[in-house]
Amino acid sequence: MSPSPRPNALSWLLLSAVVVLLDQLTKWWVLTSLPEYTAIPVIEGFWNWYRTYNTGAAFSFLADAGGWQKWFFTVLAVGISGLLAFWLSRTPRGDWRTALPFSLVVGGALGNVIDRQLHGHVVDFIQWHWRDYYWPAFNVADCAVVGGAIGIVLFGLFQGRANVGRD
Repeated sequence: MSPSPRPNALSWLLLSAVVVLLDQLTKWWVLTSLPEYTAIPVIEGFWNWYRTYNTGAAFSFLADAGGWQKWFFTVLAVGISGLLAFWLSRTPRGDWRTALPFSLVVGGALGNVIDRQLHGHVVDFIQWHWRDYYWPAFNVADCAVVGGAIGIVLFGLFQGRANVGRD
């Protein structure tokens, strides 16, 4: 009789689904409630709602590339999401330091893929600034991708340090 397999972390993809849902709900709100290219202050002098669009990636990378970037970023996001889902299938369910950031990246990447396929661009609406210095607008999916990437790096560094000298 073979031992029963340990539960894997694929159930963490439920968090990815929550990220996609929150991302799409906020973008629906933006598209139905906010005027285009008009700053609506949330915290005066720091934070605005600002509906804008990005045909590229982070910081509008490749935004003026002529259209092929839509498919490039879609394939890249789906590929990375598939790879992370595969790694989740190999990760113990209780290993939240691995599962949490992976699932955030998957949810954020797929949230922006939905935008690219539905609209041909990503809907952004969170704008931070200080006086005349503006950070590029972003959305819930972007927050999840960045938060997940930071988690992968930080938890990876801490896990690496914990394993140093154990040989």
